[in-house]
Amino acid sequence: MVETAVASSSRGKLRRWWNIWAVGGVDHDAVLRQIAEESGWSGRYVFLILVSAAISMLGLLMPSVAVLIGAMLLSPLMMPIIGLGFGIATLDFHEIRRAATALALGSAIAILLSVVMVAISPVQTITSEIAGRTRPTLFDLLVALLSAVAGAYALIRGRGGTVVGVAIAIALMPPLAVVGFGLATWNWTVFSGSLLLFLTNAVTIALTAALVARIYGFGGHLSPHHTGWQLALFVVALGVLSVPLGAGLRQIAFEAVAQRQIRDALRAHFPEGARLSQLDIDYATDPIRVRAVMLTSRLDQQADRRLGTTLGQRLGKPVDFHVDQLRIGSDASAAEAAQIARAAETGMGTGQRERAVAELALISGQDASAIHADMASRTLRATAAPLPGLGMAGYRALEARAGRALPGWTIALSPPVDVELPAVPIDSGVVDVTALDVAAWGASRLSRGIVVHGGTSAQREAIAKGIAVRGGAAETGSAGGALHLRWAQGATGAAEASVPQD
Repeated sequence: MVETAVASSSRGKLRRWWNIWAVGGVDHDAVLRQIAEESGWSGRYVFLILVSAAISMLGLLMPSVAVLIGAMLLSPLMMPIIGLGFGIATLDFHEIRRAATALALGSAIAILLSVVMVAISPVQTITSEIAGRTRPTLFDLLVALLSAVAGAYALIRGRGGTVVGVAIAIALMPPLAVVGFGLATWNWTVFSGSLLLFLTNAVTIALTAALVARIYGFGGHLSPHHTGWQLALFVVALGVLSVPLGAGLRQIAFEAVAQRQIRDALRAHFPEGARLSQLDIDYATDPIRVRAVMLTSRLDQQADRRLGTTLGQRLGKPVDFHVDQLRIGSDASAAEAAQIARAAETGMGTGQRERAVAELALISGQDASAIHADMASRTLRATAAPLPGLGMAGYRALEARAGRALPGWTIALSPPVDVELPAVPIDSGVVDVTALDVAAWGASRLSRGIVVHGGTSAQREAIAKGIAVRGGAAETGSAGGALHLRWAQGATGAAEASVPQD
C-alpha cells in the first residue's frame, strides 16, 4: 500500500510538472486557429499543389535530387495532414472533414497533373528516383513517424514555418508524382508501391500528430474512453501498415543477403585471381534466376550444377543458375584485359544497359528487376504484365514495339501464361495466316504445345503443320464443332527457342 501511494504521488507530481511547464506554455487557441486557416481548401493551396507536383515530376524524370528538394519545400500537403491529426486529437469533425477534403482533392490534382506530364513527355523511363519510391519498408514508416513528431512539436511550440515543411512535405509530393507516373504508363508495380508509400506517410503523420497533440493538452475535454479509442486507432493503423512494409523489408534484406552469398560462392568456387564480370539476379521468378559471367584461368563444366545446388541450400529456395566462363591467363593483368575486351565487344556500358532494362520494364509493365539482360548476346527477356482485354496479337505487337524502341537489342517478351490463343478464321477454305503467326509466336515464347480441335481432319492437320513450320509446337485434337486452338496440357515456362540462349 505504501509503495502504491508513493508511485501514485510521483505520477501526480510529474503530471503537474508537465501541465505547468509544457502544456501551460502552449497557446492552444492560437495553434488551432493557425491550423484552421491553413489546412483547408484555397486558391493558394491549389497553386502550390500544381507548382510542387510539376517540379516533382520533372525532378523524377531528369532525375535530379536538387529539383526534388525544391518541390518538397513548396508542397502544401503538410497542413491538411496536420489539420487531420489535430481534428482527430480534439474530435473536431468539422476540421476532420475540411482537412480530409483538402488532402484528397490536392492529391487528386497532383496525380492528374503528373499523368498529363508523363503522357506528353518524350521520356518515360523509370529512373532511379522513381524506382526508389516503389518499394516502401518499415524504415519509411519510421521516418514518417519521426517527421510527424518533429512537425507537430514545431507547430505547437511556434516553430512550424520551417521545420514542418522540411519534415513532412519531404515524404509526400514525390510519391504522389510517382503514382501519376504509374497510372500514365500502366505500370502496376510502380503505381501500387508508390501509393502504399504515400498512404503510409499520410496516415502515420496524421495519427502521430494527433498523439503529440493529445500529449500537449489538446482535446483535454475528452473522456478516458475517447483517449483509449484514439490510442487503439493509432496502434491498429500502424499495425496494418506494418504488414506489407515488413514484407517489403524482409524481401530487400533477403535480396541483399542472397547477392552477397552468390558472389561469395562464385569467388570460392573458382581459382584465386578469377573475376566476376557480370551478375544478373531475377528474384521474381521461381526458381530464382541467376546469370553470371566469370573470368577464370580454369574452366569447370560442372559449375552450374554444383553452384546451383550450393546456393539452393544456402538461400533455402530453388535456384536456376548459369555461369558463362571465359578463360584468361593466371595473372591479374590478363583478367583485366579480358574484362576490357568483353566490354568493348558488347559495346554496352552499365548506363546503357540500365536504360535498356528500364525501357523494356516500362513497355512490359514489369519491375526492372524482372528483366533479364544478356550483354554478350545483346538480348533482353521479360514476361509482360497481364493487361485486361489484350490478346495474344496485342502482346506480340508489344514485343515489336519494344524492338523498335531498343534498336541493337534482341527482345524476347513472353505473354502471360494464361493468355488465350487467337481464333482461326477460314474464308473460302483459306486459313488466316496471321492467326497462325500469332499462335506460333505465343507457343514459342511460352514453350507450350497447341492442340487444334474442330473442323475436318484435313483442316486440323493443315493448321497444325502451319503452326509447326512457323516455330510453334502443334498437334491435332478432337473433331466436331468450329476450328479452335487450345493449349496442350503440361508444364509451362518462358521460351527462349527463338532468341539466343544463355
